[in-house]
Amino acid sequence: MNPHAKLISSASLILGTSITISSNHWILAWTGLEINTLAIIPLISKSHHPRAIEAAIKYFLTQSTASALILFSSMTNAWSTGQWDITQLNHPTSCSMLTMAIAIKLGLTPFHFWFPEVLQGSSLTTALLLSTLMKLPPITLLLLASQSLNPTLLTLLAISSALIGGWMGLNQTQTRKILAFSSIAHLGWMIVIMTYNPQLTILAFILYTVMTTTVFLSLAQIKVLKLSTMLISWTKTPMLNATVMLTLLSLAGLPPLTGFMPKWLIIQELTKQEMTPTATIITMLSLLSLFFYLRLAYHSTITLPPNSSNHMKLWRTNKTLNTPTAILTTLSATLLPLSPLIITMM
Repeated sequence: MNPHAKLISSASLILGTSITISSNHWILAWTGLEINTLAIIPLISKSHHPRAIEAAIKYFLTQSTASALILFSSMTNAWSTGQWDITQLNHPTSCSMLTMAIAIKLGLTPFHFWFPEVLQGSSLTTALLLSTLMKLPPITLLLLASQSLNPTLLTLLAISSALIGGWMGLNQTQTRKILAFSSIAHLGWMIVIMTYNPQLTILAFILYTVMTTTVFLSLAQIKVLKLSTMLISWTKTPMLNATVMLTLLSLAGLPPLTGFMPKWLIIQELTKQEMTPTATIITMLSLLSLFFYLRLAYHSTITLPPNSSNHMKLWRTNKTLNTPTAILTTLSATLLPLSPLIITMM
């Protein structure tokens, strides 16, 4: 891809995200979302492969639909109440339309159909952007309007996302699709607590971003796109594979790793809100996700096929240490003891 085009796309992504997360007016927020959509499409389609072009078209169509719904929702609210402020979303129909529009933008169930296909057609770096940075503006809009939204609708979306994200990821063999369904399941955890404790949604999103970034950067470094490739990557980069296993288990939410913290705090808050059945259901559904994380962990480190590769173990490599990956891996595995400090800061 042309360096100038890449620079323009990257700058537009930062600009669009900044406009949306810092705006109070619906039109400004919508403008930021549109800039984001137009900036990411060249990055998705840059390989010119038919699958990449298909992914770009699917992404454009779904995001355009969601943006039109957001605009329609805000105009309906302004027509009824005279308010363009994001925090003053008081019209019930507008609230429902906004929830549906953001669900499409984020890829929540039942509007998740586009997300795994778009990730599968993108490179690992673009898939990382789609799974983390592109989720930030819609989640910010939901947080700003969280006091006006219907908690029952959000809970239904969250439970169905945790179910589909775990269930559909079970039989996948492509790492990008597995991480797409992992993203859908994690979004369910973020959405379920949003109306009761928005700070927990922010914490869950930050930690999810850290862990997912670590996994994507590690997979990009060892060039793994499917599970069969992961099986033979151990002989080339044993240490990196071991850290990938730790990060995957952290994403699964196993103690004593970082990923356990948001799930623990969300279950605690749901119990305080007398939503014990919801907490029980979403915890049981996370076991589905745990299965495919363990499967990935087994493929990366624990189960090795006989005669896996003709390569000898590279005990001495010429590669320099990838500092960002090392820092993110440390954060992905060791933040749980800092839980009391993080809770105090919230």
